[in-house]
Amino acid sequence: MPGCKKHPVDKPEHWPILSHEVLAAGAIAAFNSDEILSPGGERLHRQYLTHPGSVAVIVYDSTGRVGVIDQYRHAIAMRMVEPPAGLLDVAAEHPLAAAKRELAEEAGLAATTWNVLADFYSSPGISQETSRIYLARDLSEVGRPEGFVAEGEEAHMSLYWVALNELLHDINCGVLQNPALIIGCLKLQAALLSSSGLTELRSADAPWPMRINKRNQDAVLA
Repeated sequence: MPGCKKHPVDKPEHWPILSHEVLAAGAIAAFNSDEILSPGGERLHRQYLTHPGSVAVIVYDSTGRVGVIDQYRHAIAMRMVEPPAGLLDVAAEHPLAAAKRELAEEAGLAATTWNVLADFYSSPGISQETSRIYLARDLSEVGRPEGFVAEGEEAHMSLYWVALNELLHDINCGVLQNPALIIGCLKLQAALLSSSGLTELRSADAPWPMRINKRNQDAVLA
């Protein structure tokens, strides 16, 4: 409408990198230190983690239940209730393929209907991690993928089915704290309550601009 100011949305922006140093590199993430130049000419030092990214799956059945797992997280010394999820650490693997693989590995399930629920940065002030949350419906049980062996924390996980309303109650009470679970359940509930229902959700192969931005940033740092 004339006279209306469009509200801001996330957009790529690159401040010049004057120096870049990898302070430590691990199996998944690397800890980096950059000196950057602000638009006002100020030199700033920023430290952050590079990360391959991740996917998570809100598994929703025909009775209104969500399939969740419980996984030990050493960094915070907690066993968290989470959706099936995993890293985008397989070269050239499409995020949807990764989500399907993780669903089979962690929950022994497959789905025929997939949508995108939400995309988010887990902690943009310190981490490069991009995450996409899928909604999986029309479920069936499947065997674990060939060659998959549950090791480490994955060997001690269980699958639970919980009503969406119960998960939302526990989120509101502060006893469920996994960000992908919180964002996914709230987005699912919002879609279910909307006039268009789940048809408003993006297709499973919808563009993911954050991943393009990550690839561009990785190219700058290379």
